[in-house]
Order: sequence, then C-alpha cells, then structure tokens
Amino acid sequence: MSIFRVFLSVCLFVLLSACLKHEESVPKVINLSTWSNYVDLELLKEFEAKTGIKVNLSIYSSNEELLAKIQAGASGIDVAIPSDYTVTVMQKLQMLNEIDVAKIPNKELINQEFLKQSFDPDNKYSLPYAWSTAGIAVNRELYKGVIKGWKDLFLNPQLNGKLSLLDDVREVTAAALKMHGFSVNSTTPAELKQAESSLVAVKPRVKMFRSDTVEALLKKEVAVAHSYSSDALQAVRSSGGMIEYILPEEGGTRALDNLVILKGCKNIDGAHQLINFLLSLKANVSFVKTVMGGPVLKTTRQELPRDIQANQSLFPSTEQLSRFESITDLGEATNLYDKLWTHIKVE
Repeated sequence: MSIFRVFLSVCLFVLLSACLKHEESVPKVINLSTWSNYVDLELLKEFEAKTGIKVNLSIYSSNEELLAKIQAGASGIDVAIPSDYTVTVMQKLQMLNEIDVAKIPNKELINQEFLKQSFDPDNKYSLPYAWSTAGIAVNRELYKGVIKGWKDLFLNPQLNGKLSLLDDVREVTAAALKMHGFSVNSTTPAELKQAESSLVAVKPRVKMFRSDTVEALLKKEVAVAHSYSSDALQAVRSSGGMIEYILPEEGGTRALDNLVILKGCKNIDGAHQLINFLLSLKANVSFVKTVMGGPVLKTTRQELPRDIQANQSLFPSTEQLSRFESITDLGEATNLYDKLWTHIKVE
C-alpha cells in the first residue's frame, strides 16, 4: 500500500510539473498591430498592469501593408485591426483564427448596427472596434481658399507642392472615383480610366503619399491632406482649431475597423483578454477621447464630453454619411487597381 502511495505521489508530481511547465511555456505577451495614431497607449499600460501580459505594438499604414507583412511570414502578429474588406481577404487566405465569443462578454455592449456585416456575417472571425471616414484636412494658416470636395483638391493649381494623398491604393482611387460621381468599388474600365487620368494629372502637385497625416499637418509640411478622420481630428485638437476637417460634398469612404486574431498566435487566451478589454465601455470611451475614432458600443457617445458628442466631423449627419461607401473586396478585379496604382506611383 505504501508503495502504491509513493507511486501515486510521483505521478501527481510529474503531472503537476507538466502543467506548470505548459503554463510557463505560454508567452505572457501579445503582438498587436494597428494603424498609426490609432491606439491609446495608456489603455495598453492599464491592460498590462491588470493582466501581466505585455503588449508589443507595431504599425502599418494601409490594409495592403498589413497583408504583405503577414504573407511574408515573419510578422509575428497576434491581434490586428484590419478594415472591413480586408477581413474578407484574410478569411480567403486562411489567416484568421475563429473568435470564441464566450471569452468576449463585452460583445454584448456592441451596437447591433456594426455586427453581422457582409464581410463576416456571423462575426466568426472579427469584432468591430472603430469606424472612420476619409476626407480632406486643411491647415488654414497655410491655405485659406474654399475646399468643399475632391474637385477642389484634385483640380486646384494653388496646391502645387502643398498636397498629400493617402498611401493607399483603394482610398486614393476611391477619392478620384467619387469626384467623377462613381462608386468607390467600381470595376468598370472606363470609370477607372477617368479616375486614373485624374490621379496622373494631380501627381505633379502631390508633395507626398502618406497615411500618417497628423505630423505632416502640424509641422506644416503640407497645407492640405487627404486624411482619415481620426488623424485629421487629432490634428484639429492639437492645432487649437487651426486645422479643419472637411467631409467632401461628393462623398467618400467609410471604414469599419475590426479586431481579429491571427493564425499562429501563441497566446490565444491573452488575445481574447485584450479584445474583451478593448471592447469595455471604459476603454472605448478613452479610445474615442484620445484617438477620435468612431465608437462601436451602444452607450459610448453619451459618456463622452459634450463637445465631442456635438462634433459633427466625428459624428456626421445621416444625410452626409449617405454619400460615403464602404470599400469591398473586389476579388480578381483588384488587379485593375494594382495596375492603376503601379502606373500612378511609377509615372
């Protein structure tokens, strides 16, 4: 009997040691990749203090850059925040882990209008994080002229060398398509040819293609920038109102950015913890106040300071938003945009 007890004790010791070793082998780190100027660093510090999980942050400037990093096989990304149509592409390329919603209780806080989107109707692989528009930011100290829409951007010789465009094929092409009254998802060769001609014509006036526009505007590197709303509104705040964000009268793009977990993630539980934390009310309110991204939770807006609640650039009217479209995955027709972009960048 005593031999049996010794044997049992040894077995339990070995089993316990194996469990502890397995626990130690799970990395206490999450590699988060997101857009520039699109994260509240204080929130990440709070998450680290609460969970003991360190968050390593990396940045990308476009959805295409994110995809390229992952396809290169050396990204090491665990959690990312791609835009709507990119979730479709990532699913097709089998890049994503399914999200276990049982581990995301804060999913219940999300406004229903942002769930069950066409790119992931069952929210099997993604959960909404923030939304934004793309429009025009103007440093009024450098340019005092009238700008109402894309025509004022693309056809204005006064902006020679004072203009920046987003370094993003779909966004830049979308702006040119909207100027001509076409859909941002057009695959009609004649419409794309008109957009391409407009981009070729404006390129000599473009000082830079840059997706991080906050610094360029504040340092007066450019007078007018094609910009994401979150960047533009951060610049508005930092400049004391000297910078203005304009929603183009022709319309533009509206993006819904989403939290996803990449295949190969070594800390699945930690990834779920981070996503659930970022979807808490406190975190979402802090995110909107800091980053000026559109909130996805039901009650975030009413928790914001009154001046932010009333900000019509952050919260456009229904009529304004009706002219903005979501970019969708075009499948094989994406090659049309790639060829156009190569022509624009090389010419």
